[in-house]
Amino acid sequence: MTASYGTRTTPPRCHKNLFHSCRFVGIFLMTLVILLPTSSDACDDPPRYESMMLKDVSKDLYLPGDQIEFKCRLGFKPIIPLLPTTAICQSDNTWTPLQEACTRKSCPQLADPSNGQVNGTFLFGSEVHFVCNEGYELVGTKILYCEISENNVAWSGDPPQCEKIMCQPPGDIPNGKHTSSHKDVFEYNEVVIYSCNPSGGPDEYSLVGESRLVCSGRDTWSSALPECKVVKCQFPVVKNGRLIAGFARKFYYNAQVVFECVQGFHLKGNSTIVCGANNEWQPKMPECIEGLKPTSPATSPVPRPTDSEHATPGDEPPKYLGGGIIALIVIVTVVGIALICCIVWIVLHKKKKRCVFLLRFFK
Repeated sequence: MTASYGTRTTPPRCHKNLFHSCRFVGIFLMTLVILLPTSSDACDDPPRYESMMLKDVSKDLYLPGDQIEFKCRLGFKPIIPLLPTTAICQSDNTWTPLQEACTRKSCPQLADPSNGQVNGTFLFGSEVHFVCNEGYELVGTKILYCEISENNVAWSGDPPQCEKIMCQPPGDIPNGKHTSSHKDVFEYNEVVIYSCNPSGGPDEYSLVGESRLVCSGRDTWSSALPECKVVKCQFPVVKNGRLIAGFARKFYYNAQVVFECVQGFHLKGNSTIVCGANNEWQPKMPECIEGLKPTSPATSPVPRPTDSEHATPGDEPPKYLGGGIIALIVIVTVVGIALICCIVWIVLHKKKKRCVFLLRFFK
């Protein structure tokens, strides 16, 4: 055999389709390698609990056999008897189940304030409300919170107190006085009564405002101070009218009179008026207008024809039909009866002819 020199042998190459297949397999293997750390052969993140937290720093991956330990969160304490606080990543990639092993701590017990009450629970995260009995007011914070304080729990502030409501004297008024004026302090719901002094003149003072004041809060009275002053209204006169109540020689504050008009006139305005604090009648003086008082169209009676003088109001008069209408009804009735009779005679006549024909046919 003669060997041929100068010829080069080329290594076999993959067919084009085979080359693509090889590349696909390579990509698939690389994907498996990338996904390997996240395969199902690992536990999920550690479970979370309201009262517990991980004792150590959490890891990115937990494999079967790994163990984690929990401790109580701030504001919580272990339940007695102690419950398990350790969980293990099992072969089925789940954590051994745990239940809450901690419970809320309690803030120091709070007693009811003197003349008041405290409402709520004392556990961590809760709040309590303070209220006072009637006649007492709260001095301090109304609501306290049980919250974390360093490594323990404590109230957010000092408890308030209930102090008795008191008032300073309401004050003096010119030309007047009030009861218990010798006292320096007044208790809750205590009452003082104001009155006016004699005027020493031809007209008496009138007390304008509330005469009875009540201590309703700390240094708070139920209304403003009244006044003592002369309030006098002019003699009430209405042309074509007369007084029927409230007769007097002088008309002072809150005097009330009632008017009516003489015959042939009607009243325009209020029949009753009162002497006000501005020395004027309120509402304004009425008038007497000549003539009968007009009635509203909505309320005026509707005239109705009556059948006789014995008809009573509200009775509906009997309604009669006209002669032409009655005649028309009679004519329509007669024509209808005649038409019915004709129809009956025609039907019977046809039946009679049919019977004669049948008798001749069967003979």
